[in-house]
Amino acid sequence: MEDNSTSQFKRVCVFCGSNSGHREVFSDAAVELGNELVRRKIDLVYGGGSVGLMGLISQRVYDGGCRVLGVIPRALVPLEISGETVGEVRIVADMHERKAEMAREADAFIALPGGYGTMEELLEMITWSQLGIHKKPVGLLNVDGYYNSLLALFDNGVEEGFIKPGARHIVLSAPTARELLEKMEQYTPLHVHVAPHESWQMARLGDYPKDHKSQ
Repeated sequence: MEDNSTSQFKRVCVFCGSNSGHREVFSDAAVELGNELVRRKIDLVYGGGSVGLMGLISQRVYDGGCRVLGVIPRALVPLEISGETVGEVRIVADMHERKAEMAREADAFIALPGGYGTMEELLEMITWSQLGIHKKPVGLLNVDGYYNSLLALFDNGVEEGFIKPGARHIVLSAPTARELLEKMEQYTPLHVHVAPHESWQMARLGDYPKDHKSQ
């Protein structure tokens, strides 16, 4: 029987590696997440590459009939795009603009396993939530315990007084895509924003004051 599930999210941003990792379990997880997005009729926003886990999930979502938006800095085009791309590819000036554009376009964020870039993007979205820049769910797809050490670091941050207990709940995690999206659908922020959400101008993120000079 066909599953016609729908979601409160229209578009989810997925951060993931331009490599596939050494074990097939990571590729399987990217395809599984793609299948779950299609099942829930959720469009994909991602880093724009056609290689590694990025290529797998974008192709799966596109083949499943959902929209795909890739956002990639011009300098990374020859490195992360191989062959034909799927969906819409938006080329931007730099990494800062890439993250801001992806954040604007998405209703929620998920990190698959990845390297420094994936973790940096993830941590920025966690930080933006803590600051009050956005109120969107942030999820970790903890494939085969890949992110166990990072989650333990967050817990240690709470124990040592560097992360507030309420802010620790910004980060949702689960071992499967279905479980994670269910958690994200039910997410309610427990933390107090550092600054009021209304005081941040999300529409201007990524704009550079090129003509600004220090006074």
